[in-house]
Amino acid sequence: MAVPKRRMSRSNTRSRRARWARLTPPDLVPIVVDGERMLVPRRLVPHFRRFGR
Repeated sequence: MAVPKRRMSRSNTRSRRARWARLTPPDLVPIVVDGERMLVPRRLVPHFRRFGR
């Protein structure tokens, strides 16, 4: 397990934690693979088209 060498300041800790609230879920797009309609993230569409499930 990774262990920090130095103590992280309170402002750095809080700014790092604050980013989690701003994350948005990936936008899902409908595609049809082998006659089955699927919702997949936009960046994974080529993978699903190439390899199916």
